[in-house]
Amino acid sequence: MYWSCIFAPTTGAQAMFIFTILYIENQWCLTLLSNKMCPDVKELSWPGVVAHACNPNTLEGRSRWITRLLKKHLDTFLKGESGLRVFFPLCGKAVEMKWFADRGHSVIGVEISELGIREFFTEQNLSYSEEPITEIPGAKVFKSSSGNISLYCCSIFDLPRTNIGKFDRIWDRGALVAINPGDRKCYADIMSSLLGKKFQYLMCVLSYDPTKHPGPPFYVPQAEIERLFGKICNIHCLEKVDAFEERHKSWGIDYLFEKLYLLTEK
Repeated sequence: MYWSCIFAPTTGAQAMFIFTILYIENQWCLTLLSNKMCPDVKELSWPGVVAHACNPNTLEGRSRWITRLLKKHLDTFLKGESGLRVFFPLCGKAVEMKWFADRGHSVIGVEISELGIREFFTEQNLSYSEEPITEIPGAKVFKSSSGNISLYCCSIFDLPRTNIGKFDRIWDRGALVAINPGDRKCYADIMSSLLGKKFQYLMCVLSYDPTKHPGPPFYVPQAEIERLFGKICNIHCLEKVDAFEERHKSWGIDYLFEKLYLLTEK
């Protein structure tokens, strides 16, 4: 099990550490990916860092029921429209990206792990090209040969430096729950800046007892979503799914729900 997470210390500078947490043989392992600052990013060198792919979208077993959930609400999400621009924050190698692209939509994702991006194209049997992102030193964008999938290899907090445009749809699973609570406002401001006219924003968050498990993945109550997006979005909970499994007992919790929210233009 993989989670891509962003952590900011509560003291000192606004340094942000982006790392991957791996669940291997009943143990959580942490691997640092990079150090960022928000909003002014300062690149630092981290010798010996190994990047791993990324968030829960990478795991077939973890995502099988959420895929059903997405399909269940797909008509609500797409509203029968074609040729949409769909954004995947912290995309990992989510198979939904190819699914949307195959149906004529333009898919753009952002992911810190270059390995995860390359694995996505390889596993989906897609040829691709890569080019530097001039606005972000060291960053790249990977584009499918078909031209309808573009994955930006950078921190999501760097994204405002690029002219990425507005989006008709956003599919946020494993992104907001991976953001350190202190950085959610920065994340929400970036996401809000990407919303086009008449947008539809699907967001999955986790609900559990935060006094028993500090995260990540982090607990995100509806009140927090309203605080972050309520000024510009109508917020509606579409469904609540019991996601608790035996392995979650190691977190010290006894229940876990994933909630699917739809955010629309006010």
